[in-house]
Amino acid sequence: MRARSDVTKERVLLTNVLVVAVCALVYELLCGTVASYVLGDAVLQFSLVLGTYLFAMGVGAWMSRKLEAEAASRYVQTEIVLALVGGLSVPVLLLAVGAKVPLRPALYTIAFVVGALVGVELPLLVRILRGRAVDQADRLDQLDPSDLLNQPDQPNQVERPAAPATPRFASTVARALAYDYLGALFASLLFPLVLVPRLGLVRTSVVAGVVNALVALSATFVIEVNRPRLVRAAGTFVLVVLAVAFVRGEAWVAGATD
Repeated sequence: MRARSDVTKERVLLTNVLVVAVCALVYELLCGTVASYVLGDAVLQFSLVLGTYLFAMGVGAWMSRKLEAEAASRYVQTEIVLALVGGLSVPVLLLAVGAKVPLRPALYTIAFVVGALVGVELPLLVRILRGRAVDQADRLDQLDPSDLLNQPDQPNQVERPAAPATPRFASTVARALAYDYLGALFASLLFPLVLVPRLGLVRTSVVAGVVNALVALSATFVIEVNRPRLVRAAGTFVLVVLAVAFVRGEAWVAGATD
């Protein structure tokens, strides 16, 4: 029964990888679209935004090394911050245009921050999945401990927990990367065909943030995090802010740009 529960939790985490990848590319496409609309020269703007975003992802992946000790808590915290920053990215950029604030500094700052947060996500998820694989291997090794006592001539049996974890973990990482790339494909189709035509730029941004916040909240029921009630309260607060932005965001932007 516990093994089945572990498989379910792993599937939830892998689904999170897919959903997070969709949101990540949506944020990138939103920044590029706003830049091309406001500044013109779409090729240049998309190239600069893409370069900034990918560089920031690399920085985030490098920074994730320092968060390994509390990977689960840091992952959820990252999702909540990303939900707020990414979800409000387009409203903030368009309000900056209406307020006659130079767009480029705000644009590249948001692109860098969002990219860095996205870069932190996948390494942390992989570390969480790795920890689960090792835990499962430990339990498998403990199913029949008498085997170790009855076979003194095989001292290497003590190291058995690492063996079953390695192929399973490698398979999990491969699936995580596959889900990540599949999410990018979904985003590239949803963004121009569904999201922007039906929701517009402002609400597309907010909806992506809502999805990130929901992912963070759902993760608190699957993995162990520090102060789960506080984390859920923060996630709920972000959802409320984004709900207000969804309802009023376009009116705010229209009023600022008139």
